[in-house]
Amino acid sequence: MRDRAHSVTLAAVTRALRPDSASRRRFQRALLGWYARHRRDLPWRRTDDPYHILVSEIMLQQTQVDRVIPKYHEFLTRYPTIESLAAARTADVTRTWYPLGYNVRPVNLQGIARETLARYDGRLPDDARALRAMRGIGPYTAGAILSFAYRRDAALVDTNVRRVLGRVFLGPRRLRRLRGDRAIWRLAETLLPPRKAYDHNQALMDFGATRCTARAPRCPRCPMRSFCASYPGAAARDGRRNGHA
Repeated sequence: MRDRAHSVTLAAVTRALRPDSASRRRFQRALLGWYARHRRDLPWRRTDDPYHILVSEIMLQQTQVDRVIPKYHEFLTRYPTIESLAAARTADVTRTWYPLGYNVRPVNLQGIARETLARYDGRLPDDARALRAMRGIGPYTAGAILSFAYRRDAALVDTNVRRVLGRVFLGPRRLRRLRGDRAIWRLAETLLPPRKAYDHNQALMDFGATRCTARAPRCPRCPMRSFCASYPGAAARDGRRNGHA
């Protein structure tokens, strides 16, 4: 009996991670509509320079946006190009980075700059495999560079994105059964609207950071509350509309 219940739960998780086209469009409309009204004005959203976007993404790893903004401006004033960063003394780069912490990040960033000069004529590659081969660039950062700098249809998953997608499509009980991020990555790829990856990805991160927050999500006025699996009663109503018990 316990095995049967477990298999039923896994089947429910699998179904939730494979939304139909109507559910995908509904989520995309709600998310992008919210973003059009509430998007944050962030300095790295005013550029499509791959190097500047790389700097912002490395800085934002495990660091709050408000702390990053002044350091982002200072760092790019000191090292405005990938060439200037590559040529700098590593000790100076680390000092400029202070007090953001995690000092392996500026070292990795400079290593990326030097490898880009040596192998790619000073321009970050626009290929996911090449980006991920660089020390300090994981799947999230590669997706961010591809979608934000090169406007490619590339998905990304960070803590905010995982929380939003997990809450909306799975709900707390099924989310607890999820192991790793592979399934969430597949869901993020499925939800990505063609030629709108930039706004979609930025919207997901803004929504997770300001609306669907970890400790105090603002659910009553959420544009997704009618179909969010974590909002009381929404999942049951949505299931009846789609013919599911």
